[in-house]
Amino acid sequence: MYDVDKETLPREELEQLQLKRLKSLVERVYYTVPFYKRKFEEIGLRPEHIKTLSDIKYLPFTEKQDLRNNYPFGLFAVPKENVVRIHASSGTTGTATVVGYTKRDVDTWAELMARSLMAAGVTSKDIIHNAYGYGLFTGGLGVHYGAEKIGATIVPVSGGSTKRQVTLLKDFRPTVICSTPSYALHICEVGEAMGVSFKDLALRIGIFGAEPWTEEFRKGLEERMCLTALDIYGLSEIMGPGVAMECHVAKDGLHVWEDHFLVEIIDPETKEQLPPGERGELVITTLTKEAIPLIRYRTKDLTSLNPVPCKCGRTHARIEKIMGRTDDMLIIRGVNVFPSQIESIILETEGVAPHYQLIVKREGALDTLEVKVEVDENIFSDEIKELQKIERKLEESIKDFLGISVDVKLVEPRSIERSEGKAKRIIDLRKK
Repeated sequence: MYDVDKETLPREELEQLQLKRLKSLVERVYYTVPFYKRKFEEIGLRPEHIKTLSDIKYLPFTEKQDLRNNYPFGLFAVPKENVVRIHASSGTTGTATVVGYTKRDVDTWAELMARSLMAAGVTSKDIIHNAYGYGLFTGGLGVHYGAEKIGATIVPVSGGSTKRQVTLLKDFRPTVICSTPSYALHICEVGEAMGVSFKDLALRIGIFGAEPWTEEFRKGLEERMCLTALDIYGLSEIMGPGVAMECHVAKDGLHVWEDHFLVEIIDPETKEQLPPGERGELVITTLTKEAIPLIRYRTKDLTSLNPVPCKCGRTHARIEKIMGRTDDMLIIRGVNVFPSQIESIILETEGVAPHYQLIVKREGALDTLEVKVEVDENIFSDEIKELQKIERKLEESIKDFLGISVDVKLVEPRSIERSEGKAKRIIDLRKK
């Protein structure tokens, strides 16, 4: 472990620390962030009203739109001269969300990424091939600072130039690779096309995050890349990567670093808190963030909470693998559909590759769903009759599982666009 004392705190001590930090946070944002002071006053709440951890339910939620409405620096809790780093989302779906970091925030981030890397089994002897994007995206620099903190060697390759990535994997012989899971698969495919055998590389650990991925996808990556694939969770608004990490000992949920983040699971419709084990929307309060602390931030990510200490010895609660996002959920003829559900079925079907897109259309008053899936290269030359059989099998499997009819269309290998970051799974033509 990176920090044994903090990572194994007894639950009672952990909650005492959380309460102390929550009280301090509420008082600080009340007096330094006009947005929060106004929100508190609207519901008649003052900092002294927060006396227990359960009182968090009285605090207002914060949403991504609040960051956009206060663009660029309206939610900062410190003077701009105290901000040493600024990151931002791409803003492709609206105004960019901007986050700032003080010197202490950057140090905290490095500490938590160091914890995360060591939870994954990374040591100072490892060489880390970091294919997360550098720049305004938080992924690359988050991993970078954590790796340096534990004394590992970092290769800051960033995203793109995939053939070059494969060459560096072969020549530099890194033992750890970090990227989105979809880009890891793309690297694997490009490497195989170049004649590179991943069993001959030195990779032993893959740390993949920034998008939901299924257990079936994990198994496929582990087999093809000859490594242990582990999940990491984070988001720019909260800190970046390193908010939670799966440990290599159990691979049974992601440890949330609860001394810095207070987490809740809520029903996304009623906004009521849900008990441990029930799946809902993850809500995070930043207990130690200085530059842009957030209270009850609605992540839109769907998961559940497990407070039982892990067999690895860590006592911090775990979240299950993110199954999807509330804003990724499709409602097709009254049925809730998540890309991860379709992905699981695709990955269990012989003859297709793990690349797909969901295309939603509206015909009259009804929504329709087309599932576009790449054919496996090994059977692409088979008779049309065989390909039609695979299409029918997929359509039947999806209908059995979800209860709705879909149109499956098999397409040529490598015809679905690859991503160097997050894969684009949904094309919604109803909005056009």
